[in-house]
Amino acid sequence: MSHSTDGTGPRAARIITSISLSLDGFFEGPDHDIDWHTVDEELHQHFNDYFRTMGGFVEGRVTYELMEEFWPTADQDPANEGVMAEFAGIWRDMPKFVFSRTLESVGPNATLFHEVDPEQVRGLRDAARGDLAVGGADLLESFRRADLIDEYRVYVHPVILGRGRRFFRDSEERQRLRLVETRTFGNGVAMLRYETVRG
Repeated sequence: MSHSTDGTGPRAARIITSISLSLDGFFEGPDHDIDWHTVDEELHQHFNDYFRTMGGFVEGRVTYELMEEFWPTADQDPANEGVMAEFAGIWRDMPKFVFSRTLESVGPNATLFHEVDPEQVRGLRDAARGDLAVGGADLLESFRRADLIDEYRVYVHPVILGRGRRFFRDSEERQRLRLVETRTFGNGVAMLRYETVRG
């Protein structure tokens, strides 16, 4: 159970996604590249402060394997000091829920699921000590179609890629959102934070 920021007491945990996009809506370049992401110390510290409050990371196989390959030991490299070393500790300590049909096992502090069962996911959310951060384009699409995403944090980077992989896929369903926060960073990245409107 999370606590509200206005002092009114506990509130239900939410499922939140953070998305880095180009201005023209791509989350990867044509070669799966993300070297256009503009993450400086200010933005990285923002991510650390935000992710530290989470109750768990929810990820698909690709995202989990990429993160697990680097972050568990990143702070052992003297080159990765400051915010990077800080995030390595956040990654290790955070409970991780991995959704994959092909993985047979996962690493420390991680739980493996083979299917997205909406009721099971809501149970994970309700049992978490804070909000759940979901990552990975394919997994997020499954969550979105099952109406499991409570909040979108969209980080728009100051670049037009021209082509690549679009984050939001075609859908027959229209989803209404409510803008609850905006923030701009010194590197030109703009955060748009939306809540899902239901009912």
